[in-house]
Amino acid sequence: MHTTELQGVAPIGALLREWRAARRLSQLDLALDAGVSARHLSFVETGKARPSRELVEKLADTLAMPLRERNVLLVAAGYAPKYPETALATPMMAQVRRAIDSILAQQEPYPAFLVNRHWDVLAANAAAGRVANFLLDGRQSPHANMLHNIFDPTDLRSRIVNWEEIAGDLMRHLHSDVAATPSDAVARGLLDQILTYPGVPQHWRNRDPAIAPTPLLLTHFRHRGRDLRFFSTITTFGTPRDVTLEELRIECCFPEDEATAAFCRELVEREHREAVAV
Repeated sequence: MHTTELQGVAPIGALLREWRAARRLSQLDLALDAGVSARHLSFVETGKARPSRELVEKLADTLAMPLRERNVLLVAAGYAPKYPETALATPMMAQVRRAIDSILAQQEPYPAFLVNRHWDVLAANAAAGRVANFLLDGRQSPHANMLHNIFDPTDLRSRIVNWEEIAGDLMRHLHSDVAATPSDAVARGLLDQILTYPGVPQHWRNRDPAIAPTPLLLTHFRHRGRDLRFFSTITTFGTPRDVTLEELRIECCFPEDEATAAFCRELVEREHREAVAV
């Protein structure tokens, strides 16, 4: 099954100009990097020439476009999309689901999440539920999106001691996502939504390309006198040839200290005792 977000795409010239701007490349820069004449590229961008399929793929490689966006570029040029988008629930993805389930399970008793390109939480292990249940006093989170979890004052935000540090870093990631995929209207909409939350500093509304997201960040929660500190690692699928696989990532949380690790083990023991009591 091919990606479905392909109707009503912009002309290829407009898309190339948008991507050049996102990558900060002039028309000449792109032509040189792709090994084509600047004149021919100019004709492609103005609609005077139709690029070959091979040229479209070469330009996409040069612009380091995600698979979803490569499909869009191909369709804009009049060609069929190249990369499938296979739903995770389909039988052909069974092996992938087993791998994901295994990673999530092995992370116990510490939280782990499966997240898509828009930070929607698609799956989580039991530890994630236990920690969230503690932090939210048994309430169900109103969101299934990690950014909304962090920015909404009624959600996990009120439990994060270093919220401004965490939120600022996530905002840099979101700005980078929007800049990296300029045709992604959903990412732009998510950015607009996040900026409406109270307490978001004015300067977070503009991307600062000089400041990169932090490679490793510690999240410090505090609730009922408990301090929980986690750092996270991200796992992605290497050299994916499917849109769905490229956009998935697994976030695994590790305890920063023994107190956090001990509390996670305590939550498991408490759950077992309650199950036996029932």
